[in-house]
Amino acid sequence: MAVNNPYRAYQNNSVNTASPGELTLLLYNGCLKFINQAKKNIEEKNHAEKNTNIQKAQNIVQELMVTLNMDIEVSKQMMALYDYMKQRLIEANIKNDPAALDEVAELVIEFRDTWKQVIQMNRQQQFGTGGQA
Repeated sequence: MAVNNPYRAYQNNSVNTASPGELTLLLYNGCLKFINQAKKNIEEKNHAEKNTNIQKAQNIVQELMVTLNMDIEVSKQMMALYDYMKQRLIEANIKNDPAALDEVAELVIEFRDTWKQVIQMNRQQQFGTGGQA
């Protein structure tokens, strides 16, 4: 018997109806969530959960890497940064290093905020509105 969970239904609907740009934004936000959880796990010395959350962040970065269009010049620069982020996540996991997680979080925030601006500019061009992402 399935339990009716309105929050889960909303989440599923949000993902299923999101544009590719909005999905990328969701990936960035998810990555930040897992990085922040891993930092808490390090503080609490919960190594199993830390490992799980860092691996989830790594999987998101990997997904961002495979979705890059390498025909576009900026994608090559993004690929190098994503690769660096993945390496720092691995180091953070091995060394229980919250500073490495902070470094990756800063990069993710920069990517996310830039991506939000791109979505807003596209909406303005497409619909002539300043809708928020």
